[in-house]
Amino acid sequence: MRSGQPPPPLAFITGASSGIGQALALRYRQAGWRVALIARRKEAMQAWTLAQGWSPDCFRIYAADVSAPDEVIAAAQACLAEQGLPDVVIANAGISIGMDTAEHSDLDVMSRTLATNNIGMAATFHPFVAPMRQRGSGRLVGIASVAAVRGLPGHGAYCASKAGVVSYCESLRGELRGSGVKVLTIAPGFIDTPLTRGNRYPMPFLMSAPAFANQAFRAIQAGRSYCVIPWQMGVVAKLMRALPNAMFDRLMHGRGRKAREGEV
Repeated sequence: MRSGQPPPPLAFITGASSGIGQALALRYRQAGWRVALIARRKEAMQAWTLAQGWSPDCFRIYAADVSAPDEVIAAAQACLAEQGLPDVVIANAGISIGMDTAEHSDLDVMSRTLATNNIGMAATFHPFVAPMRQRGSGRLVGIASVAAVRGLPGHGAYCASKAGVVSYCESLRGELRGSGVKVLTIAPGFIDTPLTRGNRYPMPFLMSAPAFANQAFRAIQAGRSYCVIPWQMGVVAKLMRALPNAMFDRLMHGRGRKAREGEV
């Protein structure tokens, strides 16, 4: 970057140490953006960025557990101080663990899932809302899931959390209407990541993480308020939503369930 020129745009990405988050970080760097990478495993992130051969002035790594609001807020404040106000903030960090409501220990699973997938998203956006509104521009991106459309047996915590993401982002979008700040919801279908590789059921239209990141990047650049990737899963989601409850329940009966914590 030559002196006197504005810096490249900046993307702030949580859950950047693997899967979708890592693929998004790569896609934004390929487009010439600077990136702020938030992950619990800072050492692993440092090794990965070193392997990419990135110039130190194009990225920063901030260690934070997104389920702890004060940690992700501190990471955001460090980003503001060191790199400036991001152009895009992607709340991607999330967990997915099967649950059985009859098991007392799984109430903690639900609590942790909501803390990461919902409270963590709000905490990620929180430090940037006021300065983006003051600047009159910015994009806040929530990563939801097609699992938000219907409740899947054994997947209550994750489905509930992702339905919450959709509604939360919709609420925030309304609050920021007219401010210049856009709120976007990206709903992945089945993406080949460590989060999905242990699934014990069919995953139609399975997509690679780089292919997902490429489509998500284009959707965010276009300012789409809601986007399902891949599009085929959007069609499946609409069909599932339209099914009468009795038919949906029969269809889901006997379906493989997400592994509970400690299960293989």
